[in-house]
Amino acid sequence: MPPEQLVERQYLYCFFRGTEPQAFTSKGMGERGDPVISMHYKELGAVVSTSPESEYDSSRRNMMNHTKVLEDVMVQHTILPVRFNTIAPDRATVDRLLEKRYAELISELDRMDGKVEMGLKALWYEGIVFDEILAERNDIRNLRDSLQGKAPEKTYYERIRLGEMVEEAVRQKRLDDERAILDCLRPHAVETTVNDIFGERMIVNASFLVERAREAEMDAAIRALDAQQTQRVLFRYVGPVPPYNFVSLVIHWNN
Repeated sequence: MPPEQLVERQYLYCFFRGTEPQAFTSKGMGERGDPVISMHYKELGAVVSTSPESEYDSSRRNMMNHTKVLEDVMVQHTILPVRFNTIAPDRATVDRLLEKRYAELISELDRMDGKVEMGLKALWYEGIVFDEILAERNDIRNLRDSLQGKAPEKTYYERIRLGEMVEEAVRQKRLDDERAILDCLRPHAVETTVNDIFGERMIVNASFLVERAREAEMDAAIRALDAQQTQRVLFRYVGPVPPYNFVSLVIHWNN
């Protein structure tokens, strides 16, 4: 092997359990799109490709390239995903990592075996929550009605109070809806992670670690929620996806 190939950087995508070297159909990171292959120590495999770059920008194209490799490997294996832009200086460094952290990584693969991550976002339909608050809260509706037609400068404090009342009502309704949705779905999952929400309409942004054998059960629970909340809540359900929310790997290269 030419000397320059011995020191070529290795982009690391994920780990899986396996003893036999494999080649995957996805192309590796970078313009060259080098082959994606596995390196092994005993029963532990690392999915890598040679990398012409020491770092990649977080463009949609690069992120999709990284994710596509993970999804390719997931077709055949349970994986432990590695953070985007994890690049080893050479193959020898990956070999040392596999040997040094073998027991830890095999234990994590055992924990994740037969499980997949599913993601759910739940959002109110446009305007629905405010209509519900006005229908349910006489105090808010009456205060709003009392301000109609009056000059803003003469009702400044009342309008501030109205805004605070609506904000608190929305917060409480979001908590109630979030609790109802998660209480319905948590029993079908091994673990649940609740992530930050964004935007005024989002109620839930959660990830579920689900046994493959119970994936249809979780799907049915989502469909039942959707049927109950028709025209009120929009559910966006995706997966299986790489289990980033349930695997936390920090890689430090020891030269």
